[in-house]
Amino acid sequence: MAQIQPNYGKTERLTVGQAVVRYIAAQYTISDGVKRRFIPAAFGIFGHGNVAGLGQALDQYNDILPFVQGRNEQGLAHAAIAFAKASNRKQAMVVTASIGPGALNMVTAAGLATVNHLPVLLLPGDSYTTRRQGPVLQQLEHPLGPDISVNDAFRPVAKFFDRITRPEQLLYSLPAAFRVLANPVETGAVVISLPQDIQSHAFDFPSSFFEEKVWKIRRAIPDAEDISEVARMIKNAKKPLIIAGGGVIYSGATPELETLAQSTGFPVAETFGGKGAIQNPGAWHLMGLGLEGSPETNKLVAEADLILSIGTRLTDFATGSQSMFQNPDVKFASINITEHDAIKQGATAILADAKLSLVELNAALAGHKVTSDWSAKIAASTERWAATLAAAINPDTLFDKSTLPDSPVTNAVLTQGQLIGVMNEHAKPGDVVIAAAGGAPGDIQKAWDATKGRFVHLEFGFSCMGYEIPAGIGVRLATPDTSKRVMVFIGDGTFLMAPSELVTAAQEGIPMTVVVSENHGYQVIRRLQMWRVGHHFGNEFRYRQDGPSVSEAGSKSGATAPRLEGDYLDLDFIKMSEGMGAQAIYATTADEFRKALNDTRSAKGPVVIVVPTIQHANLPASNVWWDVAPAEVATQPWVEGVRKEYEDGLKTQRWFS
Repeated sequence: MAQIQPNYGKTERLTVGQAVVRYIAAQYTISDGVKRRFIPAAFGIFGHGNVAGLGQALDQYNDILPFVQGRNEQGLAHAAIAFAKASNRKQAMVVTASIGPGALNMVTAAGLATVNHLPVLLLPGDSYTTRRQGPVLQQLEHPLGPDISVNDAFRPVAKFFDRITRPEQLLYSLPAAFRVLANPVETGAVVISLPQDIQSHAFDFPSSFFEEKVWKIRRAIPDAEDISEVARMIKNAKKPLIIAGGGVIYSGATPELETLAQSTGFPVAETFGGKGAIQNPGAWHLMGLGLEGSPETNKLVAEADLILSIGTRLTDFATGSQSMFQNPDVKFASINITEHDAIKQGATAILADAKLSLVELNAALAGHKVTSDWSAKIAASTERWAATLAAAINPDTLFDKSTLPDSPVTNAVLTQGQLIGVMNEHAKPGDVVIAAAGGAPGDIQKAWDATKGRFVHLEFGFSCMGYEIPAGIGVRLATPDTSKRVMVFIGDGTFLMAPSELVTAAQEGIPMTVVVSENHGYQVIRRLQMWRVGHHFGNEFRYRQDGPSVSEAGSKSGATAPRLEGDYLDLDFIKMSEGMGAQAIYATTADEFRKALNDTRSAKGPVVIVVPTIQHANLPASNVWWDVAPAEVATQPWVEGVRKEYEDGLKTQRWFS
């Protein structure tokens, strides 16, 4: 029996792949009166699962949806996410991959996008719907579910997932997907799985489906009663404190937050996501808090009797695993667009846009000021930390390596903190530094001056190694003004994990600078290991000592393999970088690093600057506890002490509801 198609009016016969591209190219956003292309380009790598369908469509419509070729699907998705973050969620990118491993490479990035509430559209290919081919290359054969493919792995990490098995399903699925992308409350990874045969199937789509569509990114209006209640709580507090998260930045609420702090003296601390929320600081600006924050800030947080959190998820790095809020009378209030986050800590919530909420809160608090005692304490704390930090990152002070008896001799003369000190000197308004996992984001949180237009882009919700270099591409695409420097700050561990998108940056002529702190290992995890295990193992980049091989030791009774405690690996990051198309410079001293930064500021493509840094030389500790549990029992004698210290810390945890 022939199918009867609804009366769509005028139609166009297109394949599914062509319809997807045409629809994407016709979508726009409008926010605060500014209209933008929603998705200005597509990223991807072609394989048998997407080249004949979606690949053909992207070729046919390259004039309306440009295509960027990448080297790794995860890296491309990271670049897309960084573009969305740098665009304050007003724009996004689409990424396509083939089936099987190509698709699964994007699952980590999907998790990152969803955790951080950042929009990205992923279009993985999928296995044939007809099944007449039998199992195809890279197809997962699940004995209990022939409809299951590897793409089902996206379901728990996506905010929207659909698998297209008939062309007309696009008429529902694409608008539903873009609704999620455009909604800051719900946004994250949006995944539309496209079986490779369906991509090439044709259908008479209604022409109206491809007309321009504008998605309004709305600001939720605060409830007057909620504003009044939070204002009352603030007025009754003797020691209030604000924790500013990334929602302040996405909302563009920096001026309103600064007005509140300036007029009331209300101190402001920043999370990783909120770093840079204050651009015009006063004595009330506490900088970072939590596990990688200022120890002076953390003392004030422990003393505060009211915490107002704005646009933050309050994860364990910000709360010290619920150990930081030690005032027995502490109360919590919040401003957030997401109710799930707004009510954390049992907070009295303003469920609304941060900018609009702060406008109303400023009006409700007109004339109110914090007590002089609290104000004086805040000013003294910020002054002490400024002096401590300045000394720690001064690049022209010779660091005494003899104070680190466990640090082997290398040619390094700078600490990682001093490296950031030089970067601070060099930065101009509009410049942005990018960091994600490892020691880099923690040190940037402590030491980078993210005020007066020196921006920061930290991905620490997922702490995803390998995000950083692709993120440089995404941030640069969102920041086309090349007078503003995009600088990626990573360790050698992160560089080794995912450097391949340097090739993409070279191919596209993308000006970005990658600063590699060469400290010979995953040193931040070694630091944690020393704290919570009492002994280091398997984190530095060392050769195995002489003796039987791992396989020989494993096959012979009583044989023991030598440990990974020989000399440091002899690696050449300069040759690696040059081999991937980047300009590369090795700098040892502060002056050499300064010269490298100055000489490459106007470079036309990617630049990699490698600087050896002193191992195990850390910035001043935050003095915050973190719930990472040592072994309860062990034969190694050093474990007992760290376990006792951990259990003492458990006593500081509190729960608020």
